[in-house]
Amino acid sequence: MAAKWLKDAVFYEIYPQSFYDTNADGIGDFNGIIEKLDYIKDLGCNALWINPCFDSPFKDAGYDVRDYKKVAPRYGTNEDLYHLFDAAHQKGIRVLLDLVPGHTSEEHEWFRMSQKAEKNEYSNRYIWTNFCFEPAVGFPYIGGESERSGTYLLNFFKCQPALNYGFLKPDKPWKLSVDHPDAIATREAMKDVMRFWLRGGCDGFRVDMAASLVKGDDEQKSGTSAIWRDVRRMLDLEFPDAAMVSEWSNPPLALRAGYDMDFYLNHPGGGYSTLMRDYYNHDAEDHSYFKKDAGGSINRFLDEYLVWYEDTKDKGYIAPLTCNHDTLRPRYNLDPSELKLAYAFLFTLPGVPFLYYGDEIGMRYLDLPTKEGGYFRTGSRTPMQWNSSRNLGFSEGNEEDLYLPVDPAQDAPTVEAQEKDPSSLLNTVKELLALRHRYEDLQADGDFSVICSEPGRPFVYRRGDLLLALNPDSAAKELSLDTGDKKVLFRIGNVSTADGKLTVEGQSFAVLG
Repeated sequence: MAAKWLKDAVFYEIYPQSFYDTNADGIGDFNGIIEKLDYIKDLGCNALWINPCFDSPFKDAGYDVRDYKKVAPRYGTNEDLYHLFDAAHQKGIRVLLDLVPGHTSEEHEWFRMSQKAEKNEYSNRYIWTNFCFEPAVGFPYIGGESERSGTYLLNFFKCQPALNYGFLKPDKPWKLSVDHPDAIATREAMKDVMRFWLRGGCDGFRVDMAASLVKGDDEQKSGTSAIWRDVRRMLDLEFPDAAMVSEWSNPPLALRAGYDMDFYLNHPGGGYSTLMRDYYNHDAEDHSYFKKDAGGSINRFLDEYLVWYEDTKDKGYIAPLTCNHDTLRPRYNLDPSELKLAYAFLFTLPGVPFLYYGDEIGMRYLDLPTKEGGYFRTGSRTPMQWNSSRNLGFSEGNEEDLYLPVDPAQDAPTVEAQEKDPSSLLNTVKELLALRHRYEDLQADGDFSVICSEPGRPFVYRRGDLLLALNPDSAAKELSLDTGDKKVLFRIGNVSTADGKLTVEGQSFAVLG
């Protein structure tokens, strides 16, 4: 059963190095997040997900952890993070940290010890073959860089050796079983990290590459799932209010593995990708559903989503997101009017929505050189644009010292400008989130059903007693539908009811109740 507070939760994802810089070094920090908590609360978000903030050499933007129990000095100190927890809680805002359980940095002390020739308690904390010239067949691996005779497995980049949770069916002497004491020790070490931060005041974790723990796992991820269920038992016993969201994008597996939420991610060809990013690569024809007159169909999303929703609605929550640090910002191919409709849909779905910093003002994706292992993702990690002042209000530092450059366009969107415009994307987001908080039927566990998804008709769906209608294209669409005495509670564009017909004008959305 998911944590009760998630029922009315709306998360705001913060890439800490890019949010707000208070010491003019060009990098965002914890104090910057604290200073902007009132903005976040006013926006309508009552929970945060902060990307990795632990000590790291930053070869993968912090997803290469060097010390799980120490924050990166560029953001502040452990005490600063504890202060952030306290300040957020005082405003009714929960905070999730980003947990990276599948690998560490190659500079982590655990790995330094594991590399040694003499056996020690960390020798099997990572996955090694038994000889320097023995390849780890079927897995990415590195050899020749340690005094230990063996090659070691990687979990992602070269700088990220895989932690050892065992193999589901070991078939080599160097492959430990999942119930080997050293594999169990890895799991217990990660539970210890979680306890450390939960005792410090955090409210749970977003879990990176959650399905990657047990190697040689089966299609059902039974080995990895067993580990997470064990973690869930610990949380239920010691921290019953804590929540976890997985980077898995398979709710039937993730939620049965003990997660409260599972992200619906932008895998090419997946249901979520057809909503806003149906271009597969930068040059392909775009048939995204929310791209006006692009010929997209909501059914490509529903065909996947409804199966997952029906299978998991009593087990936890699917977590839709506007974007994240790994995905091209939706402004890449959608204009603000299209974004309003896309967000209206995402924020009125069941489950727990996540809003990526800057998406509320339509920050653009910038074509930039790679930074800290970002590659194409770098363009979605640029500094938050607060106002028209120096560095768009992100930092008082020198332009050349900024973590990444700000949008150089003359019309770069900013919070300051959009707050003054009642029709802005920012104010539309505020209205949508206020609506979600106001009506229980729109929250995480409210009922959901599809009324109409026929091509050429408006998309109409029900959340509890509320009726919602959507038309992303330019021409008006009609549906024969008796809406009874329902009135329009919220609208974008124009939606009307008369004589048993529901008419949704072009690029319009409405909630009726």
